[in-house]
Amino acid sequence: MGYRILVAAAVGVHFAFLAYGVFGGFLAWRWPRTIWLHAACALWLLTIVVFDGLCPLTWLEDRGREALGEPPRVGGFLDNHIAGVFYPHGHEVAARLVVALIVLTSWVGLGVRLARRRTALPTVDVPAGRDESECRSR
Repeated sequence: MGYRILVAAAVGVHFAFLAYGVFGGFLAWRWPRTIWLHAACALWLLTIVVFDGLCPLTWLEDRGREALGEPPRVGGFLDNHIAGVFYPHGHEVAARLVVALIVLTSWVGLGVRLARRRTALPTVDVPAGRDESECRSR
């Protein structure tokens, strides 16, 4: 029972991590400081995909399956849980381009929102002979 929970948890965390890696940039529109966490997550996903690396969550899922007497799955999380469900098998390149477009769109949108926020800040007219901090304290 414990290993089944481990496998399910690994798969669940994998889905959550992947969802944040793809769509987390849009959360930064609301909470701009989270863009650094999203950038790290997106960089990790890019590294795993480009270098065909083994994600620790996939490793954990495979060890849990072995402990249950099941063979580990061939391929990674994307091959076993995403391909064929979110995009057709054999269309990995197109899916990766769509994901890259989503991430870049979220980052460009954040940049636009931050630029608008900076230009929308009220300016303080400082009368001659006065310090700006005196005007703000009123």
